[in-house]
Amino acid sequence: MRPARARRSSSDGPVDLRSDTVTRPTKRMREAMAAAEVDDDVLGHDPTMRELETRVAGLLGTDDALWTPTGSMGNLIALMSHLRRGDCFLAPAGAHVLEAELGTAAWLAGGMPRPLPHDAGPGKVSPGAVRRAAGGAGPYYTMRTTLLCLENTHNAAGGTVTAPDEHAGVAAAARAAGLRVHLDGARLWHAAVALGVPPATLTVGADTVQVCFSKGLGAPVGSAVAGSTEFVQEARRLRKMLGGGVRQGGVLAAAALVGLDRMERLADDHAKARLLAAGLRERGWSAGIPETNIVLIPVADLDGTLRRFADAGVLASSMDGKVRLMPHADVSEADIAAALDRIGPVDPTPTVERMGLAGPGLGSSTRRSGHTPVRRTRR
Repeated sequence: MRPARARRSSSDGPVDLRSDTVTRPTKRMREAMAAAEVDDDVLGHDPTMRELETRVAGLLGTDDALWTPTGSMGNLIALMSHLRRGDCFLAPAGAHVLEAELGTAAWLAGGMPRPLPHDAGPGKVSPGAVRRAAGGAGPYYTMRTTLLCLENTHNAAGGTVTAPDEHAGVAAAARAAGLRVHLDGARLWHAAVALGVPPATLTVGADTVQVCFSKGLGAPVGSAVAGSTEFVQEARRLRKMLGGGVRQGGVLAAAALVGLDRMERLADDHAKARLLAAGLRERGWSAGIPETNIVLIPVADLDGTLRRFADAGVLASSMDGKVRLMPHADVSEADIAAALDRIGPVDPTPTVERMGLAGPGLGSSTRRSGHTPVRRTRR
């Protein structure tokens, strides 16, 4: 593993594993932002932002792409383009568009969400499930199902990866059933690096794709939504409607371009996640083997375990009722070792005894590892 970028020592404060969005821009990013060639992107095209959009389209195998401030806005723009009010859309259960975007798919895009069980593995749906859910023509008063939303990697399933052949099979089934396909690829870069394939091999059959620059790549802000030339023209109008038009956006796009230059280092984050998960298992926690950089731990007392970790100097978040830990560019192998030492072994006696979940791998809010808590510092 290549050494991670230098950062402050973990002894100076907590090890922050809440998300791979907590990274700071690198020195090279800051220099690129300061030197970026800019123009008013609302009145025309900012040259640096246009460079980023063209590069993203090439990486994803689409005609064009459009920068957006957030991934949620990119997804919403795609759904607003694809859906008519009252249309039903399908998505794997727990998908970000269903659970983490404040219901904008229904509220603003007017779509009726229909979650699909993960019948092809964590975070994945099968072609058969898509065909069955798409149905066929019915009476005039029945719901029209017009769109399938996929997610790669699937965040709530633990950063699970969908391989090119799996994605292509599901997308082909959707298109054969008359559905359009949108791919939420906020962490598509992670999937491509984990599989050792070009990102474009993971977008085959998708009408639109959203990708993020602040998750893993380390840029301070920004995403892109990509598709046909006609889609991007409409997306530009929708972005303005949603308040996403920016002026000298090249200052932000410059950081994203640097992030794309160092995409391959995501493999380091995956290795650190495997190291973390293995260390947790050695200490009795029920951590699986991560496919990318997301480690999920089922616990009996979620809030209590998060407090225990924070008091010990490890910042974590929650996802799908589990503790989520995410290595990223700003943590080193030494930080992972420090986090494991601070977390310590699992407490075999959960505080929520009435849940009947006592046993190895289930956390408690009572910390008995004997490590001195680390004072939390302002981030």
